[in-house]
Amino acid sequence: MLMHSHDDDDHSHMTDIEARVRALESLLSEKGYIDSAAVDNIVQTYEKKIGPQNGAQVVAKAWTDEAYNAWLREDATAAIHSLGYTSRQGEHMVAVFNSTDTHHLIVCTLCSCYPWSVLGLPPTWYKSPPYRSRAVIEPRAVLAEFGLEIPTSKKIEVHDSTAEIRYLVIPERPKNTDSLGESELAQLVTRNSMIGTAVIDPVEPAS
Repeated sequence: MLMHSHDDDDHSHMTDIEARVRALESLLSEKGYIDSAAVDNIVQTYEKKIGPQNGAQVVAKAWTDEAYNAWLREDATAAIHSLGYTSRQGEHMVAVFNSTDTHHLIVCTLCSCYPWSVLGLPPTWYKSPPYRSRAVIEPRAVLAEFGLEIPTSKKIEVHDSTAEIRYLVIPERPKNTDSLGESELAQLVTRNSMIGTAVIDPVEPAS
């Protein structure tokens, strides 16, 4: 069973690998090879500045700008870069669009390749072996454990990220949002919806 917390940023406990990384960071800092403050600054940058809000802006623009939507489908790398969201790793981006008949799910079966420039830091569960293996084998069951029940009438397409190609899910635009602007729409978009482990709930109609 895939074990995860809906509070994905809870670091109250560390895995064995995370503990080793923390120990290695401490050792390198003590030896003077790295600056812990600089490392913390990089982490904070990805968590707060280069976080999911970048991807949310891409999604909101795709919902509101037909020309940008078409560009994103044809060349997601260029379309995303045009908004200033470029990756240091230079990987090729592919946008996949959820629809009434297809739901997309992103995984990296080999390690944890992830589009940091648009989604920030990956959640802990994204890197876990159970998610990496089961998302491909039984995606419907994995999504159910996230609380997302996909009807059997809708197919699920799983996309395996690599060092060369990273994926971004463009979720369906929620109902009752015709009056919302791009910035307001971006606030509705979640990181998990851009990975495919969640959808965006309809907005309550204005009274």
